[in-house]
Amino acid sequence: MTAQQKQEELGKTLWDIADSLRGAMNADDFRDYMLSFLFLRYLSDNYEASVQKELGSDYPSKDAMHSVSTNPLSIWYEANPNDIVEFEKQMRRKVHYVIEPQYLWSSISELARTQHEDLLKTLQKGFKYIENESFENSFKGLFSEINLDSEKLGKNYEARNEKLCKIITQIAVGIADFSTDSDTLGDAYEYLIGQFAAGSGKKAGEFYTPQQLSTILSEIVTLDSQNPKAGKKKKINKVLDFACGSGSLLLNVKNKIEKAGGTLSRIYGQEKNITTYNLARMNMLLHGVKASEFEIFHGDTLKNDWEILNEMNPAKKVEFDAIVANPPFSLRWDASEAMGEDFRFKNYGLAPKSAADFAFLLHGFHFLSEEGTMAIILPHGVLFRGGAESRIREKLLKDNHIDTVIGLPSNLFFSTGIPVCILILKKCKKEDDVLFINASEGYKKEKRQNVLRNGDLEKGEKNDILEIINTYKNRPEKVERYARRVPMEEIVKNEFNLNISRYVSTAKREPIIDLKEVNEKLVDIEKKATEALNEHNAYLKELGLKTI
Repeated sequence: MTAQQKQEELGKTLWDIADSLRGAMNADDFRDYMLSFLFLRYLSDNYEASVQKELGSDYPSKDAMHSVSTNPLSIWYEANPNDIVEFEKQMRRKVHYVIEPQYLWSSISELARTQHEDLLKTLQKGFKYIENESFENSFKGLFSEINLDSEKLGKNYEARNEKLCKIITQIAVGIADFSTDSDTLGDAYEYLIGQFAAGSGKKAGEFYTPQQLSTILSEIVTLDSQNPKAGKKKKINKVLDFACGSGSLLLNVKNKIEKAGGTLSRIYGQEKNITTYNLARMNMLLHGVKASEFEIFHGDTLKNDWEILNEMNPAKKVEFDAIVANPPFSLRWDASEAMGEDFRFKNYGLAPKSAADFAFLLHGFHFLSEEGTMAIILPHGVLFRGGAESRIREKLLKDNHIDTVIGLPSNLFFSTGIPVCILILKKCKKEDDVLFINASEGYKKEKRQNVLRNGDLEKGEKNDILEIINTYKNRPEKVERYARRVPMEEIVKNEFNLNISRYVSTAKREPIIDLKEVNEKLVDIEKKATEALNEHNAYLKELGLKTI
C-alpha cells in the first residue's frame, strides 16, 4: 500500500468512526470533539517518541509497566521526581512543548478502555494543561469550543463520560495500526475536515476551501512572480491568509514550495470565527509546523484589529511574498465614512456596504510585497458590478495590478452553488494585458458538488486543475474557447468590465452554411423524387391501379 493509499485509508477509517458515533449530533458539533482527540493523539505520540530518544537507555521498558502505569513516562516520573523540572525544560528546547504523563493519549485511551469514571475530568484538566502550560508560546483557548459538559454528549456527567469512553476507545482501536507521522495523520485530518464540511452544508463556507481550489491558488502563488514559466520560487519569507479558516490553504502553500525544494520562513493567518481559529492552530501543529513558525490571529480582518498589520508608518509595514484567501462572499459590512480614510482603501475607494468583496481584496493587496503574488477567490460580481466597485476595478486595472482572471464552474463549494472566479494580483506586473481563463466548463458532476477533473494526462485523461495552472504559467496569446491575453485597450473600450465571456466565449460557432450548395442539393433531391414517383406510377398503371 502506497503512502497516499494509507493516508486515504486512515481518513476513511476515521470518518466511518465519526459517522457511526455522532448519532443525532450535527456534523460540525461532532467535528470539534473528533478532531481534538486526533490532535491529542498526534501530540502525544510525537512527544513520547521524542522522550524515548531523549532518555535513551533510561526510558522504562514495557516489562517495567505495572497496573497503575499506562505509559513508560509515568514510571520515569515516579522514579525521578527531582529531575522532572530540568527534564521538561530540555523537552521544551527539543520539541517546543511538554505533556505530563496522565494527559498523554495512552493514559486517556486506557481510561476510556476501562470506562473509568474520571475520564471526563482528566480530559478537561488535560486540555487546560495543553492550552496554558504545554507550549512555550501560550495556546490559550485552543480547546475553548470543546464543551465536555455539553448535553449533546449526554444529559448528566455519567452519560457524557460513557459517551466519551466509547468515542475515544473506537478512535484508539481504529487508528492503532496506522502511522502517526505528521504527513499521514495531517492529511487524514484534512480528509476529515472535508468530510465534515460536506455534512455541515452552508456552514462549511466558514472554514473550508475545496482542496482542488486550494491546490490552484497555492501552485500559482509559489511560482516566480515575474516569470511563472521559470517555475517555483526558491524562498517565500512570509505567506498570509487573512480569512484562513482551518488553515488548509496556508499548509498547501508550504507543501508546494517545500516539495519543489524551496523554503517558507513563516506562516500568518487570521480568522474571525473562534472555533475555526482553534481548528487552524491545531491543523498547523498536526502537520508538524512548530509553534515558532506560524502565527494565527483571532480577529476581524475588515476592522484590521491585528496589531502587526495596523502599522501606520510605511517603513515598518509588514509585507508578504504570497497571499491567498477565500473570504466570505458578498458579506455586508460597516463601510462607514471614516473607513474611507483607512490606509488600505484610501487610494482605491471603499467597497459598498452590501458587498465587502473588494474590501477583502484591498486589505490583502495593501500588504503584498513588490515581488509577491496574491490569489483570491471571489464571486463573479466583482468583475462587472457598477458603482464603487467599478471605480476600484478601474483603478486596479489602470495601475496594472490585475494579472489574471480565472472563471470557475458553478457548484464547487459546499456553502454556495454560485460560480466564482480567482483574481491574481501583482505589484510587479510587466505585461500590459490581462490573461483571461474561462474554465467554467471543465468539471464533472458528483453527488453533491461539481468537481474539477484530476485525471492522468499521460493516459489521455482530462485534468482541469493542471490545465488552469499551466495556462497561467505559459500565458498563451489565445487558446480557442478557453483563454486569451486581452490588451488594456480592449478592456478600456469595455469600460473596465471584466466579465469573462466578453473576452473568452465557450460557445461553439455555428457552421457556415453554403446556400448555393444547399439549393443544388434540394434541386437534385426534388429531381430524384419526381423520377421515383413517375416510375412508381408506371407500375401502378400496368396493374390497373389508380396513380398517386
